[in-house]
Amino acid sequence: MSHQPLPVLARLREWLEAEGIRYELFEHGPTRTSEESAKARGEKLSNGGKALLLKVDKDFQLFVMPADRRLDSRAVRERLGARRIRFASTEELSELTGLVPGSVPPFGEPLLPFPLNLDEGIPRNERIAFNAGSLEHSFRMSVEDYLSLARPERTFKLST
Repeated sequence: MSHQPLPVLARLREWLEAEGIRYELFEHGPTRTSEESAKARGEKLSNGGKALLLKVDKDFQLFVMPADRRLDSRAVRERLGARRIRFASTEELSELTGLVPGSVPPFGEPLLPFPLNLDEGIPRNERIAFNAGSLEHSFRMSVEDYLSLARPERTFKLST
């Protein structure tokens, strides 16, 4: 059994089931990178939804992009009119979400209390796979269902 608390995992499952969303849940050994997660799920890396918590000026926001892409911080700064952006530290991530790096699901409200920004590459995929609240649990669902639940505030090119 996982040594991590799983409130986000449990809340996500309840939310998906309450909304009637079809999903697959995978249990696997701990995965710390997008590559390890894709291999554990038997999924293409590009179908992974990499969720990053960033501090944009004074506030934290969530950014989700295909796992085979890298964040383009200049594009994000320009698009949001921000002076500074940086990744949340491990301590900030833990304090704000109770999660560890690599376990952040690609959802803002009501699951996580942050505005959600989506890379334009995500809607181009048929499905999305992601770790959720644990390095040992992954979900896979259709992108259509993901978008209906996630309702991102903004969708733009945020990766290279």
